[in-house]
Amino acid sequence: MADLTTQTPAPDFRLPAVTRQGEAEISLQDYRGKSSVVLYFYPKDDTPGCTAESCAFRDLLPDFEAAGSTILGISPDDQASHLKFAEKHALPFPLLADPDHAVCEAYGAWKEKKNYGKTYMGIERTTFVIDREGLIAKIYPRVKVDSHASKVLEFVKALPSASSS
Repeated sequence: MADLTTQTPAPDFRLPAVTRQGEAEISLQDYRGKSSVVLYFYPKDDTPGCTAESCAFRDLLPDFEAAGSTILGISPDDQASHLKFAEKHALPFPLLADPDHAVCEAYGAWKEKKNYGKTYMGIERTTFVIDREGLIAKIYPRVKVDSHASKVLEFVKALPSASSS
């Protein structure tokens, strides 16, 4: 499991994604020097908590963009699932498919979980804010969905933006 801390380089990745323009491959490197990145790991498309979290980020997207930040969602679901989820809820930001959970593991979001006495491996809802230089600026572990997106937005607004560097 990854032991990531703030002010350390965020692990780079390249994953298939569903975007406004269709399917694409997205790398964290694509945003280096251009924008900060809000990278949120969520367990499963179109489930209550994940839908609430994704829709909260969707609703605040103009504010994130005004603050010079890009939003990326990652789950182990495949692109077909992401496409249905994005279309159903009008999600305008990329959803990245990590079916072998390699990126989830690199970020330490793939954990042992317990539910009703059963132990299994899955996503622990976690958000990373990565600055324009590719360093982890903030980690939100074990995210509670209520007001999470607005807390992340407040943090992102305080980051140095492209216009101030």
